[in-house]
Amino acid sequence: MLSKKLEAALNDQITKEFFSEYLYLSMASYCDSIDLGGFANWFISQAEEEHQHAMKLFKYVQDREGRVALGAMEKPQHEFKDVMHLFEQVLEHEQFITQSINKIYELAVNEKDYPTQVELEWFIKEQVEEEKQVSDIIKQLKWIKDNPTMLYMLDQQLGQRVPTSLPAEEQK
Repeated sequence: MLSKKLEAALNDQITKEFFSEYLYLSMASYCDSIDLGGFANWFISQAEEEHQHAMKLFKYVQDREGRVALGAMEKPQHEFKDVMHLFEQVLEHEQFITQSINKIYELAVNEKDYPTQVELEWFIKEQVEEEKQVSDIIKQLKWIKDNPTMLYMLDQQLGQRVPTSLPAEEQK
């Protein structure tokens, strides 16, 4: 059974994960509006992943006899300076999510809630991957600068991404 503090923290994280989904859909729409369909596809795939993350936590709270209480979400930004600025904001957002998960993990350690620690270890590893993936795209964008041919090639590459589903045992 979850403590009330951990339940509240996990509920807050669920809302943050759903907001991430919402934000990335907004970013996909922006990319589509500037004819970068591959980037839009990347963000749609990312949004689907964030939805899976929210649902993984949702089910975990239920499995621990907690009550999920969804919080309100703010309207996501929908206009961006350019693609570089967009991905810099993604990295900043992912770092914010990482900090949030780390704080919940610390709370779980302090409360000696070992099952929550184990559950959050998956999210901690996932955040390392998320931040690296976005950092790599930023490096590519810096290298590309204003070269439209290279931007087109990166757009084509990102368009190949398909959403990664959580393995069945991790969806529970």
